[in-house]
Amino acid sequence: MKIAVLANLKENAPTWDGISPDLWDDLDSPKTIDSLVKALESGGHEATFFEANIVPPHSLIDKLMAYKPDLCFNIAEGHFGDGREAQIPSILEMLRLAYTGSKVLTLALSLDKPMTKRVLTYHGLPTPEFQVFEAYDDPIDDDLVTGGRELRFPMFIKPSREGTGMGVSAKSIVQTVDELRDRLKLMLERYQQPILCERYINGREITIGIVGNFEPPIAWRLSERTAPNILPDALTYLPPMEVDVDAYGESEAGLYTSRIKVDLVEDFYYICPAPISKELEHELFRLAAAVFRVTGSKDVGRVDFRLDADNNNTPYILEINPLPGLNPTYSDLCLEAYAAGWTYEQLINTIVDLAAKRQNLIPGGD
Repeated sequence: MKIAVLANLKENAPTWDGISPDLWDDLDSPKTIDSLVKALESGGHEATFFEANIVPPHSLIDKLMAYKPDLCFNIAEGHFGDGREAQIPSILEMLRLAYTGSKVLTLALSLDKPMTKRVLTYHGLPTPEFQVFEAYDDPIDDDLVTGGRELRFPMFIKPSREGTGMGVSAKSIVQTVDELRDRLKLMLERYQQPILCERYINGREITIGIVGNFEPPIAWRLSERTAPNILPDALTYLPPMEVDVDAYGESEAGLYTSRIKVDLVEDFYYICPAPISKELEHELFRLAAAVFRVTGSKDVGRVDFRLDADNNNTPYILEINPLPGLNPTYSDLCLEAYAAGWTYEQLINTIVDLAAKRQNLIPGGD
């Protein structure tokens, strides 16, 4: 097939005086793009990279119409707007071009962490209790504060619509109302968006990669807001990966911080497969499949969990990433695939095959 690789390079991102230094941390590097193109070529495809920006000189629409791809390999993060990860897929659908990965609604939903948590809560899927603040002095929900004006639980604060750990540091954990207010004020000023405050789960961080699709007729369904105990066989579950936060000392406060994901990425400490019981592994796979299902994810995704050390390692869902990083050296999904015995080329071309089958581009599609 003729495949257009669509992504946003950090080096091509707009810049201005006073820009936050972490604003474009979730954008891609030339190494990732080069690896993707070579992996696709190894699968017998013709592949060309296009900067995912409709503004000249990139002029994506004109270039795609001239290139006429059979499929677009989409990992575009976008630059501006609440639904920026959904912008390029929206354009592709207007142009009637097929693309890999999740569709417009899923990408807009998953970028908005509070909205995702509302969907999970509706379906009875475990996610930490939370509140969204649009002003630093918004009233705090009564059930989060004691009579002594102390938070009932340690709380965790992060921007609502960012990725790659943006805004996450040791200071993200707050213990008092005063700490909460101070952190909210700083985050609102820096990121200019609502801030998510959720109950802090003290424990291990595990991520589960999924490759596959629910195929009609969908036999595996959520019943009465409860995920069934049987795993759907339409999905492939990659080995659980644990972020070895203990390796970074007290400076990161046991969190998978922005500093770990960006500044220390070449010295990333992880354990894969994570040392967990088969029973817990099954439960994480079950919950990951349920999240994949209720968010309408396609082809590939990664679901992040925290295990509650204060409650028998009960898993809590943090979020789903339907556009997981694909850097072959350090991206979580790729490391999980390697632990499963896959090559990078196998991972990338499996995503292509799933997307092509789903959209009737190859025999055997729906």
